[in-house]
Amino acid sequence: MREQLETFIDYLVIERQMSANTAAAYRNDLNQYLTTLEREGMSSAEDVTRHHIVLHIESLLDAQKSRSTVRRSTSSIRSFHQFLVERQIVRHDPSRHLDLPKPDKKLPVVWSQTDIVRLLDSVVGNDPLVRRDAAMLELLYGTGMRVSELLQLTLNDLQLELGYLSCLGKGNKTRIIPISQTAIDSVTTYLELARNSLGGQQTDYVFLNSRGDRLSRQGFWKMIKRRAKEAGIEKEITPHVLRHSFATHLLENGADLRVVQEMLGHADLSTTQMYTHVNKARLHEVYKNHHPRA
Repeated sequence: MREQLETFIDYLVIERQMSANTAAAYRNDLNQYLTTLEREGMSSAEDVTRHHIVLHIESLLDAQKSRSTVRRSTSSIRSFHQFLVERQIVRHDPSRHLDLPKPDKKLPVVWSQTDIVRLLDSVVGNDPLVRRDAAMLELLYGTGMRVSELLQLTLNDLQLELGYLSCLGKGNKTRIIPISQTAIDSVTTYLELARNSLGGQQTDYVFLNSRGDRLSRQGFWKMIKRRAKEAGIEKEITPHVLRHSFATHLLENGADLRVVQEMLGHADLSTTQMYTHVNKARLHEVYKNHHPRA
């Protein structure tokens, strides 16, 4: 079954054109699944039954995995078995009619506009890494890009003089995003005064680490945690806190939901609608904390 897994991953990357990060998530989910099957004595995908899949899902829940992780793993398993049937590698699909676990109702982490400004205004200085960090944070909050999209940006993607950038998102779909003047100024300063000091002559990637290589997701995660701590912000933080805050603040200030959907690169409007629930939750919190009769 391990060889069939590699064939499936090749299919995702080559035919479905999935990103490396998405393919890696599928591989990780399915490696864990195959380990469970092997533990149960399964050596052929033809012998797998619904019982074996349920057994694996229950093991994830017993290990205290989040519902979103279990949903993703279940979806990966279904796609894998559907692929095996479509390629006539096996005759039946044991995952057919298998329901996904209900998703968590946890709302995305969103900071107030005051906290966002506090973070952005705290990153000042002439050091190349400081200028890089300021440019990344301004660009994320000014565009709502995913962190992976930010780190994949090349110089050719930037059209700063025209006020927009070209972004390659999920499913290899390109979208055009306008950039705020503040973000344009910050990125321009980084490009002109800092990027070459980080080895910018050797690569077209925009954001680099101290060795001149493209900044990794882990490197970005360490950076934003450090900058938030330096700004004195002790709230919960996630890599996408600027993206979530971008969307929520736009809607709070009257932006059209479908425009926000387009800027975020959501295929389904219902995904964008979660930010309207964030608004309602924040409204209730403000009322509860400040109304004298609440």
